[in-house]
Amino acid sequence: MTDRSTYLSLPNLVSGSRFALAIGFLAVDAVPARVAVLVVATFTDFFDGWLARRQKVTSRFGALLDPVADRTFVLAVVIQFLVDGLLLPWHAAALLFRDVMSLIGWFVARNVSWLRAIPFRARWPGKVVTALQFTAFLSVLLAPGYVTPLVLLSLVISVVATTDYTLMLWRERTAPTTEQRVGE
Repeated sequence: MTDRSTYLSLPNLVSGSRFALAIGFLAVDAVPARVAVLVVATFTDFFDGWLARRQKVTSRFGALLDPVADRTFVLAVVIQFLVDGLLLPWHAAALLFRDVMSLIGWFVARNVSWLRAIPFRARWPGKVVTALQFTAFLSVLLAPGYVTPLVLLSLVISVVATTDYTLMLWRERTAPTTEQRVGE
């Protein structure tokens, strides 16, 4: 049984704050307020992982909560920008490509027995995509002329991230487990 404090750890509370920030983003329409929410959400996205590692309170729950909070926030922002006419539909699709592929990958991993044992961790291309998404969001509000190049760059790195993760899973499926290596 998992200790309740694991769920209520400071890193998990920081991750969970992005759900409230998503609602906050939808509730405000002034550019300075939206910029502030984006900056705070970006900070929490990087701070929660750092805090979890520093306090040594990483957990499966936190590892799941963080990307779900990220995707919820990103989806809320993209939908709001679409509704406001600040993003084109193809911009939205490109910005959400990695997130959709991650969701598909998660469902596949839950249904393919040999993938269940492989630990899912953030990898650098995915972190770059997240940084590009937030940069594109800020660009929508502060420098619209840079939106399309940032969206295209985000899409390219999303393809790299998806490929990187797929290749990692392929390599891990054939890697011997610790028990198998010890038994040799």
